[in-house]
Amino acid sequence: MATSKGKTAKGSDNIYASVWDALADTPEQAANLRARAELMCQIAEVVKDSGWTQVDAATRCGITQPRINDLLRGRKSRFSIDALVNIATALGRTVSFELQVARGRRAASQRGSGHPSSAAL
Repeated sequence: MATSKGKTAKGSDNIYASVWDALADTPEQAANLRARAELMCQIAEVVKDSGWTQVDAATRCGITQPRINDLLRGRKSRFSIDALVNIATALGRTVSFELQVARGRRAASQRGSGHPSSAAL
């Protein structure tokens, strides 16, 4: 069975570490999808917990109601990490990222570059 990205999925022939790896063409794209999905889930949780309507949430986020609808429906392709950080900041939240060594890959520090392999940004 061919997917929309041209990858073939046959039973157990293709095993992916995560759903993001299955959806993306590269590890970089998978990491970007994962980060955007996490930010979107956390923003959606803030909106839900606050009890705001979509119009209220959009006003507080500085975006339109259709845009907040896209976010709440998880339409990741419509949001960059920058846009999501801006939305989170508008909601009075801070965003931080943590770098971790990817499974099966050597960290830059292990190759001798002097950069730490794990750091909080």
